[in-house]
Parts: sequence; structure tokens; C-alpha cells
Amino acid sequence: MTNAVEASALVIGLVLENNDIANHADGCDTATITAAEHELGTALPPSYRRLIEEFGTWDVAGEEFLGVYRTPAMGQKLLGSVTETLDACSQYGMPSGLIAVMFDGMGGLIVLDSSQVDQEGEYPVLVWNPGVADRQSMERLADSFGSFALSLCQRAVTRWRESS
Repeated sequence: MTNAVEASALVIGLVLENNDIANHADGCDTATITAAEHELGTALPPSYRRLIEEFGTWDVAGEEFLGVYRTPAMGQKLLGSVTETLDACSQYGMPSGLIAVMFDGMGGLIVLDSSQVDQEGEYPVLVWNPGVADRQSMERLADSFGSFALSLCQRAVTRWRESS
């Protein structure tokens, strides 16, 4: 069985092998990741951190991950997961300790729940919808970001290739 960080390594390979249907940034250094964790008020789980280190932000076969990145226009402001998490907390009441990693396409966010850390330092992947404060009411998608991202990316690439 593949652990979460190994699953993230497989996602990296999948993105690189499918560069005709994938995009990614240049990745984040340790200082940028530390700044993101400081702004979020929690550590990034190892599998998400690994993909942030490699790509910063990325998409493959139509699946877009928020990641962590900066743009020249926004200067030092950390975009992606950091901005979306802070905005969801302040504007829509998202509970603290959740980290936004994707939009779900239906008005909610795919989030990592840092209040439930497993023995590998991973957080479960949940769906958060505005107004929901009870974590038990949130749909659980996976036990770790690495396994979630790998499954989602493999499915997306397969569908894309089969429809081409």
C-alpha cells in the first residue's frame, strides 16, 4: 500500500508525464512554505507539502489544485490555499484549522482538516460548504491529501485520454 507522500510522488510523475494536459508553477522554497504555514496557523501535511515544494500550484486534465504561489502583480502576497483559506474563514465562517486545497465545483471547498492528525502527520480530506461548522457533517473524501490527489489525477487523466 502506498503511503501519502509516496502517492504525492506518483502525482508528480503523472503531471510531468502528461505535460500536454498539465500545468504547474515552479514550486516553493522552505521560506515560502514556512510563511504559508504561519499565515494559516498550522503546518501543511507532508503529502501536500511535497507537492507544494515541487509545483507550488498545478492542474492536470482539468483538475486544478490551489497550491501556494505568488505573482508579480500581487507581490509578496501568498495566493492559492492561503488566500482562499483566509477568505473562507473571514467571509463565510469556515472553521479554523481547515486548509482549502481545491474548489469542489458546487460552491464548496475541498479542505484538509488539521484538527485530525494521523500518525504520519496527514490530515483527512473533507468537503466544506459555507455555513457548515460541524466537522462531523462534512463529507470525508480521503484519509490524506496524497491518496486523494493521486486518485483524482489518475481518474482525470484516464478520462481525458479515453475521450481524445
